[in-house]
Formats: sequence, C-alpha cells, structure tokens
Amino acid sequence: MNELRTILGDVVTRLFTDLVTKDLLESAETGAWPEALWQAVEESGLTLPLVVESKGGAGGSWGDAFVVARAAGRHAVPLPLAETIVGAWLLSASGLDVPSGPLTIAPVHRDERLRLARAGSGWRLSGTAARVPWGRAAGHVVVVTEAEGRTMVALAARGAGQVKTDQNLAREPRDTLAFEDAPVVAAVPAGRGVPAQAVWLYGALVRAAQMAGGLDYLLRQASQYATERRQFGKPIGSFQVIQQNLAVLAGHTAAAGTAAANAFRAADRGDAAFEIAVAKVRVGEAAGIGASIAHQVHGAIGFTYEHALQFATRRLWSWRAEFGGEGEWAIALGRSVAERGADALWPHLTAR
Repeated sequence: MNELRTILGDVVTRLFTDLVTKDLLESAETGAWPEALWQAVEESGLTLPLVVESKGGAGGSWGDAFVVARAAGRHAVPLPLAETIVGAWLLSASGLDVPSGPLTIAPVHRDERLRLARAGSGWRLSGTAARVPWGRAAGHVVVVTEAEGRTMVALAARGAGQVKTDQNLAREPRDTLAFEDAPVVAAVPAGRGVPAQAVWLYGALVRAAQMAGGLDYLLRQASQYATERRQFGKPIGSFQVIQQNLAVLAGHTAAAGTAAANAFRAADRGDAAFEIAVAKVRVGEAAGIGASIAHQVHGAIGFTYEHALQFATRRLWSWRAEFGGEGEWAIALGRSVAERGADALWPHLTAR
C-alpha cells in the first residue's frame, strides 16, 4: 500500500470508528436513514474515488476504492457506499455527471434485464429488478442494459418506478424496483471499459472487499475475546483448540484480503472478470468458515443481538449470496477454463 492509500485508510477508519456506533447500527436496522453519517462520507469524498477531479471526484483508482470498501465492510457501515462508488464510476466512465446523494445499481441478478427504448428525444425504462440494494433510500439508480445493439448506461431518479420494500438477513434494504415506460434522467452508450455485465461484475468486486473487511473485524474481535474471556482460571485463548481455530480464521482472513485486493488491482489494469470470480469464490468460502469460528469462540454471547458480533456475521452471510454466490462464480471459472482448454490454464494464470 502506498503512502496516499495509507493516509486514506487512516481517514476512513477514524471516520467510521467515530460515527458508526452500535446505536447507529441498531437505528439503521429499524429503517432510519443515517443522514449525518451519509453527509460526513459524502463531504469526505469517499463516494467518488473513481471519478475524475474535473467532475468533482478524487481521480483515484480501484485500489483506492478497495481501501474504502474494505473499511466499510469492517465497520458494517449501514449505507450504500459500495453501490455509490460503482454507480458513480459507471456514470463518469460513460461521460455522465454524477448527481449528489446515494446511488444504487441495477439489475443485480445475472438473468434479469431492464429494457431501454427511445421515446422522442429521450429514453424510457421498463422492467423489474429484484433485490436492489438500498432501492428505497437511493436518490438515483444506475442501470446497465442493452438497447439498439449497444450496451447503455442510464440514470433513473427515485420515484421513476414503483418500490416493493424488502431486506436481507442484515436488515439492509433489498427492494424490488418496477419500471413501466418510465422516463430516465439520461442514457448514453457505455464508456470504454464498461462491459454489459458491469453491475454483476463490479457489484461482486465491491462485495468481496466488504466481506474481506468483515473478516478483519471477526478476527480482531475473536482474538480479543479469547484473551479476555477466562475459563478454568485462564484465558480461553491459551487452550490449543481455540488457538487452532483462530489460526484457521487468520489464514482465511488473509487469503480473502489478498484475493479481493488482487481483483481490484486487475480492475485497474482492465479486464478483471477472472480475478473477480476468484475473489468472490475465495472470500465467500472464507466468510462461511470465518463466521462459524467467530461464533464458536464467543460461545452463546455471540448469538445475542446485544453483542456487536452479529452485525458483521449477518452481513457476511447476506453479502456472500449477493451478486452471485461462490458456487455460481466457480461454475463461471470452470467454463472459462474449459473454453480455453487445459493446455492454456497455466499460461493464463501466470500471465495475470
């Protein structure tokens, strides 16, 4: 990590440590929008790391975005920060201005399609997108779809479609957005480097970073608890079985962080589909094992709502399935390897 990213990491960590309290997380789970937290995040420029400076952004890289997304996962930030980062990049890369306020992205399921059609001098959007993150809270939704034989990026305002509210296991909004010949704010051909599956790909990318951050939190909390909790007159961390479990958790946490960071580096180089698939598989596997170990170390107290551990584990369980679970991405990896042929696998891996 270079010096600038170290400074960015310090700023983000300090901001989230001060503002993302247990009371705020509990309030967000009742449906309250954390306005003060959003304003602090937006004013700090954390929503626009990939937008050029001339458009009001930080002019940074995907590597910078990784620092923000991982910290957001580590602190269970109850905001569509990752979605706003991706949405802002899609708009900026396609030559559109990025509106202020929270953004979300759609459609998030690989087999869903929203239809964009010309209507005079403008465009209209139709179709249904399910389980859209923070659909009710976002001021705008960024859509990537096909129209007239081209990949298009469109911006629709809140209120353009109907919203059916729902939530994931972490009680984060996951809403169904239904559009019926709805006007959009803008629609343009996708910019260079924005693939047709951009929402699916880069949604999985930022989820991998968030999960890597969540695993960081689990490791720190489990290690601390094992030091503080005493049984039979000594810390439970002195027992070999606990030490072994913590070592396994540390290994998975390190592997997840490495896989996610590598995918973000690949995104800066260009085509990152292979690395994103690897990261979503590896981080998803680590999330399942890591959450299990963390709860085992904490015992019964870790399952209570009063303990902060569940804010991280419920998000890990939810994020693991979003933008494709590891099984789906493993199939995609297998198909890509089969299409190239067995002899091409090793050269492909060493060339990445």
